[in-house]
Amino acid sequence: MFGNACPAAASELGARAENEDCLVLNVWRPKGSNRRDRLPVYVFIHGGASTFGSAAQFDMAELVRRTGVIGVSINYRLGALGFLSVPGLSQEAGESGNYGLQDQQLALRWVRRNIAAFGGDPRRVTVGGESAGAWSICAHLSAPASKRLFAQVMLQSMPASCPTQTQQQAETLGSGMATRLGCPAGPAQVACLRATPVGRLLDEFGAGPPFPVRGTATVPPDPRHAIADGEFARVPVVVGFNRDEGRTFARGFIGATREQYVAFLEGAFPQFADAVLARYPWPSRPDRFTAAYLIGAVMTDSGSYLSVGACSTLRLLRDLDRHTRTYAYRFDARTGPGQAPIPGFVWGAGHAGELPYLFPTYHLGLAVPPQFDAAEHRLARDMKRYWGAFVSTGSPNVGQAKWPRFNRTNRFMSLRRAGSRATVTRAAIRRQHECGFWDRHAPGPEAPASPATSPPPE
Repeated sequence: MFGNACPAAASELGARAENEDCLVLNVWRPKGSNRRDRLPVYVFIHGGASTFGSAAQFDMAELVRRTGVIGVSINYRLGALGFLSVPGLSQEAGESGNYGLQDQQLALRWVRRNIAAFGGDPRRVTVGGESAGAWSICAHLSAPASKRLFAQVMLQSMPASCPTQTQQQAETLGSGMATRLGCPAGPAQVACLRATPVGRLLDEFGAGPPFPVRGTATVPPDPRHAIADGEFARVPVVVGFNRDEGRTFARGFIGATREQYVAFLEGAFPQFADAVLARYPWPSRPDRFTAAYLIGAVMTDSGSYLSVGACSTLRLLRDLDRHTRTYAYRFDARTGPGQAPIPGFVWGAGHAGELPYLFPTYHLGLAVPPQFDAAEHRLARDMKRYWGAFVSTGSPNVGQAKWPRFNRTNRFMSLRRAGSRATVTRAAIRRQHECGFWDRHAPGPEAPASPATSPPPE
């Protein structure tokens, strides 16, 4: 039985929730284990743009059964309750807007104090997350209160720019929301917000991703710059992305015309839209999915959705592998279940497409669980074994196809149907995702994206 999901508007990630009694975590342990075992621990932080989702979507029972690790999934406050910032809240505590991150720290401290009672080893905690969950881990890597709470990290489809905002930016956005709710600036603003029904907070906050607030006690440095400078917890790390990340975000362009495609490019890349159009041209015989596939490829390669994608991940790896043991993967299973079926549309290896292979209960937008064929079942088995091996030993290698260290080989493990038997070179990924083009035209994704214009990771 899972606890309440934290308050969130209805979405593909779950039904609407308004119960604030939601800061719960879930623990799985192998059958027959006891408190003397000191087993390695895998803590998973869910995604959902820090606005949706819950730990209940990630049943870790099968992963724990197959790998012998302790599994933990956690909730944290989302949206306005987790990330709202206004001057009065900052005056109360010295900062505001990082409540969701602080909840994650609290959960990790709970694990450190209590996991031995479940047979876990508090010194062998691996923190993993997908999308916004991995984005949170990026902040924890350089957060003073987080550094000693984990020994390894796994980053799945992370916005590789680790975007943040300043306290002033966060307060400006939050004050605008407060005013719209009828809580104008002044001494009574915080009390007014606290008296506002949670449903109104959810409806007013909107779907945009809340950015962690840097320059605070919780997140002192810009996380991405801290990684580039080597000023982070230098623990072993797995980093990966999905071959078609952007298709998940581009599905809204199904049926779009060439003119709408060009308008998208001009809005996203006003300085060099013509160059992008030449690199990703409109075909002579389009169909209703053409715009979605093209925009999905542009998003995947450029990282225009908060740098979720290929070339920005390569730049992140460049900085990580100078300082710590690093493994990389690309999820290449392009025939999986995707999200809710759209007749004729191929989801490919879209954003979140790897999650059902690790967590069989994760069925984004699907009324029933996906039906894997034999090749997909083998991939699911291999992925669980790789993940469990890394949690247990700091290396994903476990008696199946060798996963090389990125530091030593510049190679990614290719996670594909029927089991991974191949690796992909950094050079091949640069070529396949047009990284030379994007490095020339849109360098420096390490700089934080604009909270006002960046769309959300899921």
